[in-house]
Order: sequence, then C-alpha cells, then structure tokens
Amino acid sequence: MPDPTAHHVGITVAELDRAIAFYTDTFDLNVRARFEVGGAAFADAVDVAGATGSFAHLDADGIRIELVEYGPASDPGEPPTLNRPGAVHLALSVDDLDAFYAGLDDVRTLSRPQTTESGTRILFVRDPEGNLVEVLET
Repeated sequence: MPDPTAHHVGITVAELDRAIAFYTDTFDLNVRARFEVGGAAFADAVDVAGATGSFAHLDADGIRIELVEYGPASDPGEPPTLNRPGAVHLALSVDDLDAFYAGLDDVRTLSRPQTTESGTRILFVRDPEGNLVEVLET
C-alpha cells in the first residue's frame, strides 16, 4: 500500500483574483504559482464536461493552499455551515487572536474570539466565496 503525503488543500472560488487578494491581505500568504489547466484529461479527472481551471498556489508556512476558479462555473448554493456532513474548512493559526480580530475590517466573522472548553482560542471567518476559515491562537 502506498504511503501518502499531503500535497495541498484545495478551495474552489468564483473569482480567483478576489480570493487571492483576500488570502494575501488577510493572512499575509504568498502566491507561489499561478497557472491554467484544461483539456479532455482534466475534464475527465474532475468529472465536469469541458472543465478548465485557473489556479493559484499560496504558501501557508509549508502548507500549500490551492485556489481554483473552474469554468464552467456551478451554482454556488447556500454558504456552508460547519455542522453539515461533508462541510470542510481551512484552519490557520496566529500568535495573537485578539490582535488579528482587531485588524479585520470588513471580513465576515461567525463570532468574536472565543475560548473553547479545551482551552483553544478560535474564531471563524468566511472568505469572499463563503468558504469557512478557522483562525486559532497558537
């Protein structure tokens, strides 16, 4: 059996440039690469007829975050909730959660910083596409 290793975390977005701006401005992440992919093999692999993708890879302290804008786009539907089976979220850590929260301008948060029963300090934000991002204090 193969021994898998993590390669990236993928997030589908409707507007790649807007998503890049959010993750670089809000979390100070660096863009490692931008590229486009299309063709029959790609469409077959993602099981979307005629699919193309515009990609950006961001560096989050050694974790690659892949933002991808697909063509043709799908209906975005309702914003995800954390308790829905199949829901996913990205988690990023900061040194000072209160300072991070104070620096957010018009970023949508689910709550102010909270301390959970386990002692972890967290808050959740939504990126411009409605994707959930957990921010926790390390």
